[in-house]
Amino acid sequence: MTGDGPTSGGGVDALSADGHIVRIRPGRPHDAPDIGALLRGTSSYNRYLRFFSNAPGAVDAEIARLSRPPDGDHAVLVAEQCGDLLGVASYERLAPDRAELAVLVADDWHGRGVGTLLLEELSAEARRHGIDTLDGDVLAANTGMLKVSQGLTAGLDHEPAGVVHIQIATLPGDAALAAMDARDRAAQRSSLRPLFAPAAVAVIGAGRTDGVGHDVLRSLLDAGFTGRVYAVNPHARHDVAGVPAYRSALDLPEPVDLAVLAVPARAAARALAEAAQRGAGAAVVLGSGFGESGDGGRQSDLLRAARRAGVRIVGPNCLGVINTDPAVRLDASFGPHRPDTGGLAVASQSGAVGVALLDGASRAGIGVSAFVSLGNKIDVSSNDLLSFWYDDARTQAVALYLESFGNPARFARLARQTGRRKPVLVVKSGRSVGGRRAGAAHTAAAATPDAIVDSLFAQAGVIRTDDPDELLDAARLLVDQPAPTGDRLGVIGNAGGLNILAADAAEAAGLSVPELSGTLVDTLDGPTHPGGLTNPVDLGADIPADTLSDAVRTLARSGEVDCLVVGLIALRGNHPCTLLAAVAAALDTAPDLPAAVVLVGADDAPACVGNRRVPVYVSPERAVRALGRACRYARWRRTPVGRAVTPPGIDAAAVRAAVERAHDGGAADWFDQDTATRLLTALGVPLATGQVVPADRAVRAAESIGYPVAVKSADPHLLHKSDVGAVRLGIVDAGGVRAAASAVRAADGDADGRVLVQAMAAPGMELIAGLRHDPLFGPVVLLGAGGTVTELLGDRVLHLLPLTDRDAAGMWRALRTAPLLTGYRGSPRVDTAAVEDLLLRLSWLATHASEATEIDLNPVVVTPTGLTVVDAKVRLGPPTYDPDPYRRVLHGV
Repeated sequence: MTGDGPTSGGGVDALSADGHIVRIRPGRPHDAPDIGALLRGTSSYNRYLRFFSNAPGAVDAEIARLSRPPDGDHAVLVAEQCGDLLGVASYERLAPDRAELAVLVADDWHGRGVGTLLLEELSAEARRHGIDTLDGDVLAANTGMLKVSQGLTAGLDHEPAGVVHIQIATLPGDAALAAMDARDRAAQRSSLRPLFAPAAVAVIGAGRTDGVGHDVLRSLLDAGFTGRVYAVNPHARHDVAGVPAYRSALDLPEPVDLAVLAVPARAAARALAEAAQRGAGAAVVLGSGFGESGDGGRQSDLLRAARRAGVRIVGPNCLGVINTDPAVRLDASFGPHRPDTGGLAVASQSGAVGVALLDGASRAGIGVSAFVSLGNKIDVSSNDLLSFWYDDARTQAVALYLESFGNPARFARLARQTGRRKPVLVVKSGRSVGGRRAGAAHTAAAATPDAIVDSLFAQAGVIRTDDPDELLDAARLLVDQPAPTGDRLGVIGNAGGLNILAADAAEAAGLSVPELSGTLVDTLDGPTHPGGLTNPVDLGADIPADTLSDAVRTLARSGEVDCLVVGLIALRGNHPCTLLAAVAAALDTAPDLPAAVVLVGADDAPACVGNRRVPVYVSPERAVRALGRACRYARWRRTPVGRAVTPPGIDAAAVRAAVERAHDGGAADWFDQDTATRLLTALGVPLATGQVVPADRAVRAAESIGYPVAVKSADPHLLHKSDVGAVRLGIVDAGGVRAAASAVRAADGDADGRVLVQAMAAPGMELIAGLRHDPLFGPVVLLGAGGTVTELLGDRVLHLLPLTDRDAAGMWRALRTAPLLTGYRGSPRVDTAAVEDLLLRLSWLATHASEATEIDLNPVVVTPTGLTVVDAKVRLGPPTYDPDPYRRVLHGV
């Protein structure tokens, strides 16, 4: 997969190892004086390590090389901060897929990750130009460069004379990717520390008696912020709300870490720059009047000012930031709710939804570790926060409300990594927009934005909910309850109707309600309720509290269920508090079993009960849905991570030749059958034998192929041939071929009179497989029920790249029609390994030939001994540069 490199524009911003913002941009001829100063300012020893000598002419020659304009075989990147050149990296192509690299970092920036950033971005640029490997020779004494290389290299070869040959794969492998992500998390934690744990905060625009700035100032004071607080107000004489006030941030008596800007949009950039001069490393911009109101220019100006000053921004147009850590107690927000401390980290792109989440968390008894109102998210994004919260010991789960993605492929990877440690719950708006999108071909029609989001979340282990209430219902279980070990639900309580509703909701939630063993039923039966209690277990409305406790304890500790719902109804004759206490005591004896309580009919029901903080819900459906989500998440977390696989027999050179031969750089278009055949054959995809011939030569083609044959339209733009009668199947003689060819020509109106004559495929299960490059989400691979019933059944699965061996196997297993592939009711089991192989080949093509913007294979006939693609359409276009998930660049507008 490729993405826009720095030389395709003005550059990108990234974080050094210690959290400073560094600009990586293409080198230009006019950089020669600065490059010369960098080279000459390097110590003689470091110059020796770089050039293997201190020859007088080496520097001049290097300046000349690095000052050349870039082209496909030569690229130069420079790193700078506030106009100062920190380092330079370059490559020179040695072969079509290899290039030689060079890198140099200023002496006083060694050990701060600048060289690593340069090499990462150089790899992205090389990847964009078809270079697979960057080579370099490093002196063994150059321990700094070798250390940089360790997290990037595909190989290290020690050579004579103390030289080490390094190889950096431009598409990082699993180990290199893991090292890159670890560097990113460390850099994000350093960069965002001034935001979450400032020692001093300045509220710029703090009104004397009212206004947003005044409200934030009061919030900081009321929360008991452990640092120092200052007010900035040009009209205040002495103080605001008892806090020292200053006319300008430049007048502050000490440096501050965090600046909260409550000023008009027109004054924000200047206020931020002044705060940065007094040390601010982060800013929360509360005001509106930026991109949300159509003023993208003012928003861009604000971001540029922040990047020049090295300041991270939350907002603008946001509510603020909260950190409930008792050592910090930061409430730099003007929302109406201050949450209790706890384990749920919350970020919201909408202020209103953020308020709803905090309000709901308070009512549900969920403590919050941190809250971030993202607003227009011109800088700090959900990706940054996932990196930050990954290692945060106080955060046990992450809740996000998102309206858009900056780099969705990177979000998927970060969410998957975080989800392996702690749950990630998301409300993503925009389902209706996705539902209205249409596409011309099967693959495009299926790959709607919302369907892709569902796929992204599923493969990343993200728990998607429809609204904040459902999110908080799930969070209550995931934060405080143990992970389920299976999907067997036990239902018990004093209300038969509630029990039945819980059991009914189980199937939709992906849970089973098993019958209990005879031994357990006998144990649950008592003198009051004889007669074979089973699951659900109805104990009766008049059950005494101690008997209820015994029954719940017995079922919870039986080992016959993996999760439990206890349904209670409050009546005049019972005491809900007593019943709840009895249930809590019983559940506390089974701390490894996730449980939920449902209480109906009580006005003052608690949010949770017992030492285990078992959540109390108002309806069985909500409790069961939450348990179902917890079970699905636990199952995903138990599933091993797959590995990347390159299927054998792919002719990479032939694939590249087929693409380049067919596509001349013009607009995207569907290409003819010969092009599709060349490309897919080079890819190793089995195709039905066929020939595209003039209609008057169809009989000769059929006789050379062998009867029976099919005759079809050869028009690549005709996407539904059977709908217009442009397909004739099972033809067994010359007369039939002539009639079919004439009928097909009449049906599709083909001007050149050409038809496709194909051998009939052996009978089998029909599937559809495909590939599409989405401009935001990148390549998407599709599998579904195929043939003429594709749209009718709507049974299909999408997967974003990367696609592992386990992902490919999981795709066909996720189809509703999967039993038809594995011998349903005596039918033959088909070759599912061949289906997985096909999906992996499509994945490989998406990674290595982004010009293949869309592929539609329908039907794919799968038999017990393999598969055959009967109809194939290929759409080629300009190379697609999707948001690159392998680059550690800061989000920006």
